[in-house]
Amino acid sequence: MKNVYLLVRSAFVLVCMALPAFVWGQAATLSGTITDPLGETLPGVTVLIDGTGQGTISDIDGVYKLAFEAPGTYVITYSYIGFKKVTSTVTLASGQNMKQDLALELDALMLETAVVVGYGTVKSKDLTGSITNVGVKDFQSGNVTTPEQLIVGKVSGVQITSNSGMPGAGSRIRIRGGTSLNASNDPLIVVDGVPVDNNGISGSGNALSLINPDDIENITILKDASASAIYGSRAANGVIIITTKKGFSDTKLHIDVSTTNSFATVTQTVDVLSADELREVITANGTATQLALLGDENTDWQNELYRLGITTDNDITFSGGIKNFPYRLNLEYMMEQGVLDRSQLNRMGSSLSINPTFLNGKLKTDANGKFYHTDNFFADQGAIGSAITFDPTKPVYDDASVYGGFYEWQNAAGLIGLAPKNPVGLLNQRDDESNVNRFIGNLKIDLELFKNFHGVVNGGLDMSRSAGTIVVPAEAASSYSNGGVNNQYEQSKDNRLLEAYFNYKVDASKIKSKFDFTGGYSYQFWTRKEPAFASLSFDGDTITPAGIPTETENALISFYGRLNYTLNNKYLLTATLREDGSSRFSPENRWGLFPSVALAWLVSDEAFMDNSTMYLKFRAGYGVTGQQDIFNDYPYIANYDSSTSTAQYQFGDVFYYLLRPDGYDPNIKWEETSSYNVGIDFGFAGDKVSGSLDVYKK
Repeated sequence: MKNVYLLVRSAFVLVCMALPAFVWGQAATLSGTITDPLGETLPGVTVLIDGTGQGTISDIDGVYKLAFEAPGTYVITYSYIGFKKVTSTVTLASGQNMKQDLALELDALMLETAVVVGYGTVKSKDLTGSITNVGVKDFQSGNVTTPEQLIVGKVSGVQITSNSGMPGAGSRIRIRGGTSLNASNDPLIVVDGVPVDNNGISGSGNALSLINPDDIENITILKDASASAIYGSRAANGVIIITTKKGFSDTKLHIDVSTTNSFATVTQTVDVLSADELREVITANGTATQLALLGDENTDWQNELYRLGITTDNDITFSGGIKNFPYRLNLEYMMEQGVLDRSQLNRMGSSLSINPTFLNGKLKTDANGKFYHTDNFFADQGAIGSAITFDPTKPVYDDASVYGGFYEWQNAAGLIGLAPKNPVGLLNQRDDESNVNRFIGNLKIDLELFKNFHGVVNGGLDMSRSAGTIVVPAEAASSYSNGGVNNQYEQSKDNRLLEAYFNYKVDASKIKSKFDFTGGYSYQFWTRKEPAFASLSFDGDTITPAGIPTETENALISFYGRLNYTLNNKYLLTATLREDGSSRFSPENRWGLFPSVALAWLVSDEAFMDNSTMYLKFRAGYGVTGQQDIFNDYPYIANYDSSTSTAQYQFGDVFYYLLRPDGYDPNIKWEETSSYNVGIDFGFAGDKVSGSLDVYKK
């Protein structure tokens, strides 16, 4: 209730802040309808008054309206991802209500679109590495509950496969395959400039399931080392940069409500013998003992487990701005009921973005906060395998059963240990529940110290807390010998970021050159705590005593730099260098250097291509990236762990757990991956046909 109160209060404050916009006097207005080349209206087009930071977005019908406090001449910019930007100059008299409709042209190559590349942006035409940007217009639609599902099948070289059909289940993401034998092969994920912890959270099937896909504006994938080396020791598996939606400096409050509802069903099950087919086989080929084991029922065990899955995702968004104070507040409730009976995910969350500017636009701030709470019920997936092997001639329920009323295979001595357990019993006699809270936020300050020289400070926090319980009653066949299960677990993880960097652009027109320098420092600090709990029976008896609580921390300090050089607007060079120091490794092996270089040639800008409408660019790059998620946090230090239940020492009639040494290597360091990439970007027939071709070696 406290969280709900805070969300409602935040929404109320923002609404009150926007109210003065309705009472301002209007000296003049500009309005119209924006369409695509086919005449369809375009919602969400950004309309900005140049030099003021004020603007609006077109509504669901493509209609926009701008209010001006004073008459005069203004430059208006219309922009939308996937379409060519349009700039228009209008002169407005006092009290004039001008109407200006506009049809935007498609821009398949989006050459002027700014692409986030890590610690800055670059125009698409100036890219030298293998980078793909997917925006809202191209996202997957339908039943999308986690961010990675937005780009399934959208990016070449990126494979995204679901780990299971469970609600909120994680996905296996591979960018150009794996690079490690026994360390993580997951890419680094950066949300609004914060490299987040994607190593998993106890009680959550997928760390990304704690982010609302509806909050995401675009996703950029850095595939080759020349693009990702700026992230150094964590970029061997590529980088996914997620940018969330922001508000607009619009004097009008926009309230958008959306709901997406979908249904899911199992269209095909494993082909197994029906009860009648099994009886026929045993009657024809079985022994007398096997014949005696046959029952009279006709049970489709797979059908007993599955149901119609239902998903509902509901969002309400408040956006707008006052003068130079744009804001966006999103509230979400999502419920996914899985096709496996009892499986369910509930997600409630909010995200707030405020982006005020000061000092005539020289000081820009970007504040983002996202808080999500999920309640998970994990159905026992072991029931699926049991349903494939369980005897279809037996009933689901048995009134004489001491195992909770479910039929189970047993003999005079009791349960038959090697026999499969009743699938419906497995599903209904296990309550595996968790709740997870996660906050991801950052504050970035960008100050233009002098012309074309910007200093940026970014502080971020990724914090998660989780707790869960697993309860199996004493009569359940799956834990009958142990008297059931009544266990709990907790985990807390913090990820703190502080970085400062500068960007300096120089346009040396006399030598037909452009220089773009970026250099900076980053400090990131992780902590993880997991209390130890004993393994208990349903009645509270100790089955396994509590082990050793986990409390660990590690830090990463980095220095990095990048140079983008353009000669004659068609010859491009990008060079990056990053040095990382990780506390995970010994002082002798703590620091690593990760360089990269890439070249590109805009062939279509050459004089011999003047009469051609074709776009053509050649690219080549080389880089070294790293992987520090190896084994545990300190693989160079001798460490001791508690033994397992099968490795205890006996004194008399008592068995004791031992502390056993783990393997370690004092000379271990991060893995390194060298990568070469050669690529071609092309477009012709008025950009109706476009694409890219890459050849790479890791």
